Amino acid sequence: MATGQELQAEGVAFFEQHNYEAAARSFEQAREQFAAANQEDMVAEMKVNIGLVHRALGEHQQALDLMKEAVRTFQGMNDQLRTAQVLGNMGGVFMALNDKEEAQKSYRQAADVFRELGETQMYARTLLALGGLQIRSGKYLEGAATFDAAYQLLDHLSPVQRISRFLFSIIHGIARAAGAKVPGLS
Repeated sequence: MATGQELQAEGVAFFEQHNYEAAARSFEQAREQFAAANQEDMVAEMKVNIGLVHRALGEHQQALDLMKEAVRTFQGMNDQLRTAQVLGNMGGVFMALNDKEEAQKSYRQAADVFRELGETQMYARTLLALGGLQIRSGKYLEGAATFDAAYQLLDHLSPVQRISRFLFSIIHGIARAAGAKVPGLS
């Protein structure tokens, strides 16, 4: 019989192949294994993984419900890193549900924790998601400032990201020079 870790790895492989039903089965079997071993943190991780499957299948409310359960578990364990990771995932689910306000709250909470923990790359990636949300919400200057901050922190930028960083830094700089109020990222 496969272990929880083996079933989790199998689920990840299925997920990466876009075989979501098989991924969900593997993650559910892993969840059962971890529950039997009283590994509540891993049970919560499997809920997140199953939630990601639901998200990929367009079943956003089911994804959100599972992720909320996982956040409560990680918060109860005072596991700030995994709490922030799930909050970031929830931001994407809220976006899929077209709840931009909750998406922004989730991304902001995740970013704040990543910054506090010194997780610079996770912080920067979360800022990218937040900046995209701000731009889609019509908050162009705020989004440009957020993208600029994220690009300054990322270790590796694609060619498109390098061009975007250059353009967003120009937009952000012009806005500041013109006296526009651009909310900070504190």
